[in-house]
Amino acid sequence: MGVGRSMMHVRGLAAVVAAGAAVALLAGACESGEAKAKPGGRGAPPPVPVKVAQAERRSVPLDVAALGTVTPIQTVAVRPRVAGPILEVLFAEGQEVRAGDVLFRIDPRTFEVALAEQEARLARDRTQLGLARTQAGRARAMVQRDLVAREQLDEARTNVALIEATIAVDEVAILAARLELEFTEIASPIDGRTGSLLATAGNLVSPTSPDPLVTIVQLRPIYVAFAVPERELAGIRARQAAGALRVTARPPGGQTKEGELTFLDSSVDPATGTILLKATFVNADGALWAGQFVDVTLTLGEIRDAVVVPAAAVQTGQRGRFVFVVKPDGTVENRPIALTRIDEREAVVAEGLQGGETVVTDGQLRLIPGSRVKVVEPPARPDSADDAPTADRRPPIADDAAAADRSEPVEAPTSGRRPPAAGDAAAP
Repeated sequence: MGVGRSMMHVRGLAAVVAAGAAVALLAGACESGEAKAKPGGRGAPPPVPVKVAQAERRSVPLDVAALGTVTPIQTVAVRPRVAGPILEVLFAEGQEVRAGDVLFRIDPRTFEVALAEQEARLARDRTQLGLARTQAGRARAMVQRDLVAREQLDEARTNVALIEATIAVDEVAILAARLELEFTEIASPIDGRTGSLLATAGNLVSPTSPDPLVTIVQLRPIYVAFAVPERELAGIRARQAAGALRVTARPPGGQTKEGELTFLDSSVDPATGTILLKATFVNADGALWAGQFVDVTLTLGEIRDAVVVPAAAVQTGQRGRFVFVVKPDGTVENRPIALTRIDEREAVVAEGLQGGETVVTDGQLRLIPGSRVKVVEPPARPDSADDAPTADRRPPIADDAAAADRSEPVEAPTSGRRPPAAGDAAAP
């Protein structure tokens, strides 16, 4: 009987202990859930440090950017038209010359002699023509008197015609001789700049020489040739029909120059899918140099009241382009967008975003929809000088912002040291 009561007493104590343990476990689970539910608790991930910018609504130039090459409108390879030794070179290499300036003189004596010979022949034939005409007149008078046969008159008239034709040939020969004499002075056909001199005084030159004497390129005005994708062709043609299109060119390390689109190629290059364009520049100061590469911008018009964001804010996913928009509660959402155009600096948004909304420009790799963010610098406002960092004030970096946001220090376990367990905390 006593043994039975002892067993019942032990069973009762075990039940009480089990009930107490269950209550303790339930309380611990509730406290853990509450801690995870609190935004600042140990279980909540820290906010992601990001940089942001505001979407602006403004007018944007409708530009097409390309890489262009400065191309002379005229390039002349100066060659001799007659053979002979060069007597004189009348310019310096690299000198700018005007049309009509004499560049070379070839020895003219051979051509002067040839001209004098042709003039002498002309004088001789003119004398013979006078005699032939006199003889023809006598023959006509004698035929009228029936003193000679009519055949003699015909012969006299034929002789006159032959000598007249010879005189015509002599006159043409004189013109040719004079022209060759003029060719002994080689003049510049255009305004431009001379290149390297390939023949100096004393050299014997001829029209069949393989190399030119010098090359002259026109600098004012000058072309800039560039190619654009064929998708731009329709817009360029439509706007060119409405008026002249403005083109700017910027040489490396130089200032931007303005010109006008003057040439649109007749066909698209099937190998590259581009079409060749040329713009004409006055180039009064000679800043654009033949063969130089320049950055070209063709302005087609203006997009009014456009939503503009930095290009760094635009991301590309499996469903297309999107941006992370920061909501008023400090979290982000993934917003699909459609673009009108984008370059290395900014993007023009056609759909999906409104002016004034805040978008993430840096730190997107750590974001998912609903992530909390910590802005590490104020939204970019180009018109405000207060946003620019100075020597005494630098924008916070991501590590600083993350450290400042931690509500409690977190000690990372190291080798040879482990975090205290629950049983250790209860030990004295």
